[in-house]
Amino acid sequence: MKAIELRKVNFSYDEKTKILEDVGFSAEYGKITLLSGHSGEGKSTLMYIVSGIIPGVNGGELSGEVLVGGENVAGKKPGYICRKVGVVLQNADEQIVHRIVEDEIAFGCENLAFPPEKIQRQVQVVCKLMKLDPALKCRSLSGGQKQRLITASTLAMGQKIVFLDEPLANLDKDGGRLLMETLRSLAEAGYCIIVIEHRLDMVLPYADSVWHIGGGRVTEVENRARYLGAQTGRIEDDCPEYAGGELLFSSDKVCFSAGGREIFRDVSCEILRGGRTVLLGENGCGKTTFLRLLARLYKPTSGAVIQHLDEKFGQKPKGSKAWFKKVGVVYQNPDYQLFMPTVRQEISFGAKSEEYAAEVAELFGVKHLWERHPQSLSEGQKRRVSIAAVAACGPEVLLLDEPTVGQDYDGLRALVKVLNRLHTETGNTMVTITHDVRCAEALCDRALLLGGGGLAAGGGKELVREYFSP
Repeated sequence: MKAIELRKVNFSYDEKTKILEDVGFSAEYGKITLLSGHSGEGKSTLMYIVSGIIPGVNGGELSGEVLVGGENVAGKKPGYICRKVGVVLQNADEQIVHRIVEDEIAFGCENLAFPPEKIQRQVQVVCKLMKLDPALKCRSLSGGQKQRLITASTLAMGQKIVFLDEPLANLDKDGGRLLMETLRSLAEAGYCIIVIEHRLDMVLPYADSVWHIGGGRVTEVENRARYLGAQTGRIEDDCPEYAGGELLFSSDKVCFSAGGREIFRDVSCEILRGGRTVLLGENGCGKTTFLRLLARLYKPTSGAVIQHLDEKFGQKPKGSKAWFKKVGVVYQNPDYQLFMPTVRQEISFGAKSEEYAAEVAELFGVKHLWERHPQSLSEGQKRRVSIAAVAACGPEVLLLDEPTVGQDYDGLRALVKVLNRLHTETGNTMVTITHDVRCAEALCDRALLLGGGGLAAGGGKELVREYFSP
């Protein structure tokens, strides 16, 4: 019996533009199904339809048949469907509601009225699977650790049908392999696993069937090798070779602790002006923390981060409006910095003119979303808008925390090309955190590898290749 089947499904949010048109789709128990396609084409929408969020919560015009476990779920409440279908959302922060990892995982089980002894058992099992400490505070986790947490919380509830929306987005290479091997074992135990993902090189080896969504249609992919080749190639670096530059930032035996946990210690390194530095390392090693130390959003527990950007800012780790005009920060979660009612106002907010804002929006491929509310966009579109808004301010330093998450392959190539073009034209300094092997070298002149509680290595593109090697 098929776990999920869609028959002639049509959907529109506004009763005018069809997101899905006469869609047929199926996924089976005992298999991993990969659903891929361009950003904003309806992958998450399909997931919301199967899980009952559409039309039960989000509304919209839906027609056709949606069968879950052989049952037509038309008219069923989301609370009924969620007992059959588990969902791991793309944005981890939207799914976390408790302070402690153990409580977060137990929450869903409690909602399903599991007895206390079963809840405790489920917490222990999924924490072991996802390599999580149940006592940690959720806010202290890295983006990748949060992704593992929401996956663990969903798996603990035991639904036999599980949707995961870009679960690899913030995971390091080992975390991604761990997750896919866990999903493979669940499929072999009879689960139906549907993975929505752009990082095809990590998912395809585990997938039993592959579906592509685009232009409102969903089609099964027959030639997987060709599909993989078209979506996973390494992106070339089109920037001129970096000739070196003067010192911009230096860290002197920097240590940082939070929530009673030491993140890293004795980190000493240099960031050169006009270069592109990539920060590498596993989830939780302190990459985001180090980026925020550079930005003066955090203060080190001990040691010092010394800036040579402009002497007027001094050496006290304190930001200011003038500082953040020169140092632009793109957060890992775009929701933290999208606050205006339209994309136009968002990108124009700090730009030198609305004409320049429109030019930047065109470069980043979001001009057609000009009058949309930023929070109405897909995660990939939000990401491009947040980067465009910071880039439009013309900062001398651009700090990018996982800027390529949520991008399909064409969008990823375009985004890297634009970032490198702006870097070449403006001479800015870029520091980028990424787990994406496809683009890491293309954004790199120098690389720093954090690990083992400190700085593990430094180098050039060869360090990137070594880090991502199997």
